[in-house]
Amino acid sequence: MSDILVVGITHYPPLAGKDEVMSWILKRMLQNPNLAEKYRQVTGWPAGMRAEWADDEGVSAARNHRNRLVSALRTTRKQIDAFHPDFILIWGDDQYENFREDVVPPYCVYAHESFEFGPPANNVWNEPANKQFQVSGNVAAAKYLTTKLIEAGYDTAYSYKPLHHPLGHAFANAVLYLDYDRKGFSHPIIPFTINCYGKRVIAQRGGLPMFENPPTEAQLDPPAPTPQRLFDLGAATARILAEGPWRVVLMASSGWSHAFLTAKNNFLYPDTPADRMLFEALRSGTYDTWRNYPAASVEESGQQEILNWMCLAGALAELKRKPANAEFIDTWIFNSSKCFLTAPPAR
Repeated sequence: MSDILVVGITHYPPLAGKDEVMSWILKRMLQNPNLAEKYRQVTGWPAGMRAEWADDEGVSAARNHRNRLVSALRTTRKQIDAFHPDFILIWGDDQYENFREDVVPPYCVYAHESFEFGPPANNVWNEPANKQFQVSGNVAAAKYLTTKLIEAGYDTAYSYKPLHHPLGHAFANAVLYLDYDRKGFSHPIIPFTINCYGKRVIAQRGGLPMFENPPTEAQLDPPAPTPQRLFDLGAATARILAEGPWRVVLMASSGWSHAFLTAKNNFLYPDTPADRMLFEALRSGTYDTWRNYPAASVEESGQQEILNWMCLAGALAELKRKPANAEFIDTWIFNSSKCFLTAPPAR
């Protein structure tokens, strides 16, 4: 039996940028031509939102938000380093990056020898966009996992090389952020993509709403895999890898409710109450709440990316483990709730 460390982090894209532009998604949403007039003025916003925005358009709040995120990432990195894994398996979403119109698998294991990718432009590290990072994969472990999942009834897609993109930001940002202090990152990774964006992965290109020309019902895509299926997939992954020869980190990489996916909040702020409910269930080990969470609720609350964490919740349930540490970081103006979690093996 191998040891498994379970962790959850965020891959929040604006963290790679400067504090002065961290609220750019909100500013884009304020350009919605259908936005009610009251929300176009700061005075019409909820009190918590006005407080974060303050008199500097959220720059001070961005600094505080960054400090909390980076602190949690540093803590997670220390725990991963101390665990000395053979590889990190990362559940993350592909937002019209590697998978496009030609094929959209419900989930896919990357059995790649290595991965090369660059930082975002205008990044907080002042690194040139053409700088290249390289991280090793683990082909043998990826093929082993895929084989065992197929044998267990999970028809899992797999990949030996990139299709349209070298590495989606759910995975690249996980590495860049865990190495926020640029000390180097030597842990091999196995990306495990989840089609979180479902009906909007092609129709909306897994991104911001198209206010001027929104997709019709007929133009929407088939749905994402159900929460129940992904919960069970995560459980099967943990079970298979626990029986293997490797020391493994199982990681979910994503934000939770996204403002730009939450129509009921006018695309301005995330559904924090829905996220907090799931967070409390996760922290307490009430995993049936996760497995039984309706797909319709995921879409209503803009929680598409939480499907990555469905796999993590299933893994925790299979391992009969509760989080040792869990932190929920909420926000009104920085698009998404974030959660960090660690659940080490019993000593």
